[in-house]
Amino acid sequence: MKIYLTATLNSKPEFTEEVKAVLENMVAESRKEETCIRYDLHQGIDDKTRFVFWEIWESKEALEKHNQQPYIRAFRELASVKLQAAPEVFLLDRI
Repeated sequence: MKIYLTATLNSKPEFTEEVKAVLENMVAESRKEETCIRYDLHQGIDDKTRFVFWEIWESKEALEKHNQQPYIRAFRELASVKLQAAPEVFLLDRI
């Protein structure tokens, strides 16, 4: 069963460009994963610190494997210091 994921996060203003660069690398690396169907990153128009991911994975197991990748683990370390709060992650079913 496919997993649809939406995640939102806000960088601290002084780290926005650095966070954006890390997120763009996550997009490039994630799209290389065989089980990744879609992995899109968006940035707020009025609030440049706001980032939103839209993802589709082949299965829950695929998402779990993705979350163990080195670039995802590196992001988690950065997030604790350079984001305003922990990302909000929503796992969804398409209806």
